[in-house]
Amino acid sequence: MRLEGVDDVSPPIVVCNEEHRFLVLEQTKEIGYPPPSIILEPVSRNTAPALTLAALELANDGGEREDPIMLVLPADHVLKDVPAFQAAVRMGVRLAAEGSLVTFGVVPDSPKTGYGYIRKGLPLDSDAGDAGPFLVSAFVEKPDAGDAKDMVGSGRYLWNGGIFLLKASVWLHLIETYRPDIAAACREAHGQSRRDGSFLRPGEDEFARCPADSIDYAVVENVAADGQSSGSGQCAVIPLDAGWSDVGAWSALWEDGRRNAEGNVLVGDVRAESTKNSLLIGNHRLLAAVGLDNMIVVETADAVLVASKDSVQEVKELVMGLKADARPEQENHRKVHRPWGSYEIVDRGPGFQVKRLTVNPGAALSLQMHNQRVEHWVVVNGTAKVTRGDEEFLLAENESTYVPVGVRHRLENPGDDRLEMIEVQSGEYLGEDDIVRFEDHYDRPTDDEAP
Repeated sequence: MRLEGVDDVSPPIVVCNEEHRFLVLEQTKEIGYPPPSIILEPVSRNTAPALTLAALELANDGGEREDPIMLVLPADHVLKDVPAFQAAVRMGVRLAAEGSLVTFGVVPDSPKTGYGYIRKGLPLDSDAGDAGPFLVSAFVEKPDAGDAKDMVGSGRYLWNGGIFLLKASVWLHLIETYRPDIAAACREAHGQSRRDGSFLRPGEDEFARCPADSIDYAVVENVAADGQSSGSGQCAVIPLDAGWSDVGAWSALWEDGRRNAEGNVLVGDVRAESTKNSLLIGNHRLLAAVGLDNMIVVETADAVLVASKDSVQEVKELVMGLKADARPEQENHRKVHRPWGSYEIVDRGPGFQVKRLTVNPGAALSLQMHNQRVEHWVVVNGTAKVTRGDEEFLLAENESTYVPVGVRHRLENPGDDRLEMIEVQSGEYLGEDDIVRFEDHYDRPTDDEAP
C-alpha cells in the first residue's frame, strides 16, 4: 500500500460504480486492505460528487476524528517511488491541517499534450526551494505540442496528477460555496443511504439528480483563482517526483511495461512480425500483428481496440460516441464479478445461454430457485458441493448434474483451488432477475439481480 508506514492513516474509503462492487471488494481483500465502506454510485457523475459522498460519510461516521484529512487518489495511477510520494504527503498534511486545499503537481519529464498543467506561483516555504509547496497560479488545459514544449522548458509548470489533500470539512464548505447544487443533491442521496455489508448505497433517485462535474472544474480551479485575487493561499501545489504515470491511458501500460528488443509489450497469446514500439494485448484468442509501429491493440471478449499511441487520449471521445449510440459494449461486460467469484457468458441464443463460472475457494452462491429456466452444471476443474432440493453431494472434474425448474439449489467450492464450471441454461426466459434467493452468505437483498 502506498501509505504503509505513514503514521495515523485510516483504512481507505472507495467510491466506485455499482457494477464494479464485487471486483473492488475482492481486490481489496487480496491486498489485505478491505475498506470500511465501498460507496456505490448508482450512476456516473464524475469526481466532484464522488468526493462529496466520501466527505459526508467521513463527517457522519462518528469516529474519533471530528474532521479527518482526506487524501484523494485515483485508482488508476502508478507511483514507483513510494518514499518520495510519502514525503510529499507528509509535507502536504501540514498545509491541509491549516485549512489549505493541496494538490500534487507531477514534475514533467517531457512535453506531454495529454495532461493538464499547473502553473506554480509564489513559494510557500522559501527554505524548501523547488521541492517545497507553491501557491497555485493557474490551471492550464491540455496544450498543443508547441505550448507544451514551452511550458516544460520554462520550469514553471507541473502536470496535473489529480491527487488532492484537504480536510473533509474544507471540501464540504468549498462544494457548498462553488457548486451548491452538487452539495444539495449529494446530501439528499447520502441521507437516503442504506448499508449492505461493506457497501454503502446512496439514494438512487437523489444521486441521479446530481449534476456531473470534476473536482478540478467544480472547485479547485475556482479556489486557485480566488486565492490569487485575495492572497489567501488556499490552493497549494507540491511538486511530486515519484515515478508517476496515469495508467488510465493505454499508452502508459506500454511505457511501464517490459518491452522486448523491438520495443513491444506483448501480453497474452500474441505473435508479432515487423512490429515495433507497440502494446499488443490478447485476452481470449490469438492476436497476430504485422507491420505495426507505435500502435495499441487490445483484444477482449467484448471488443477490439486499435489505436495509435499518439491518439490514445481520444478513446474517451470514442466511448462517449458508443454511449450516445446506446451500444451495449460500453455498459455490459461478458465477464461479471460477484462476491463468490465471477461468471462469463460464453454463448447465447434463443432459449439457451452458456456461462463459465469461477467460484473462489470456500465461497458459495446463494441458496436460490428459478421459475423459468433449468440449469446443467459440468465441473471442469476442482470439486463442487451441490445442494439440490433435499440432496447434498459432491461433483468431481468431468462430472455433471441437472437442476430442474422450481428446485432450490446451491453451488459451493469446498476445496483450496478455484472451482471452474460450465453452466448451460435453457428456458423461455433467462434473465438474471429470475432468481428467488433464500439464503446468502454475503447479505445481498433478495431483489438483487445477481446469482
